[in-house]
Amino acid sequence: MIVRDIVEVIEEYAPLWAQAEYDNSGLLVGTLERPVHGILLCVDVDDAVLDEARQLGADMVVSHHPPIFDPLRRMTEASLSERVVARAVREGVVLYAAHTNLDCAPGGMSHYLARQLGIRVERVLDPLSETSVYGYGVVGTLDEPVAVRDFLRCVTDILHIGSIRHSALCYDTVHRVALCTGAGGSLIGRAFSAGAEVYLAADFKYNHFLDADGRLIVADIGHFESEYCAIDLLYDIITKKIATFAIHKSVQSRNPVHYFV
Repeated sequence: MIVRDIVEVIEEYAPLWAQAEYDNSGLLVGTLERPVHGILLCVDVDDAVLDEARQLGADMVVSHHPPIFDPLRRMTEASLSERVVARAVREGVVLYAAHTNLDCAPGGMSHYLARQLGIRVERVLDPLSETSVYGYGVVGTLDEPVAVRDFLRCVTDILHIGSIRHSALCYDTVHRVALCTGAGGSLIGRAFSAGAEVYLAADFKYNHFLDADGRLIVADIGHFESEYCAIDLLYDIITKKIATFAIHKSVQSRNPVHYFV
């Protein structure tokens, strides 16, 4: 097995042309012809994940967030990105990221999370074009209306969230839900236009809660929490095509945000 074999499977599902202009998905460290003996899947690459890869004998790390996002102007190992890249080079670890291309792929991140939360997807919330099946977020319905508080409590249980920031609970029940993994503040208007009572996403700013204005419940479920499903999604994508190979789900992929309760 070589890197190219893994990359082709991922990019058949989530092609690089679909990533956002600002993104840096794809092969970041290593070459396509390098042999691979094991893969570790994670959300972010840090020292703990690289330690885990070494212990497991995994010489390729596939992450959701690119460890190189902004241009690296020096390699002094003063930042996490510099340190991770330098260490990967030294230890012969291939780094690959599937970020916004995985977000907007048909059946991608938001679709996957929606299934976990019992939301029957009807359509993409923000398609790349009027006719495209690629796009960000989804909108769909629950099997039947449920009390809003019960639904939010269910979300916290399924995603292991300590707390949810939300706007005023302007509806007693919820049936139609919009969802976008990761930062989703820019899609509040689309969630409202789609007729959603609740919009689940992350990284909402103060004004986003004001914008909800009693017409929509916006609920911030956390960036890491909403995207942790990337590990399971990537596992499913790869093992569907390559069944007999050492693929590991990271147990060291942890939320950098902590809550004091």
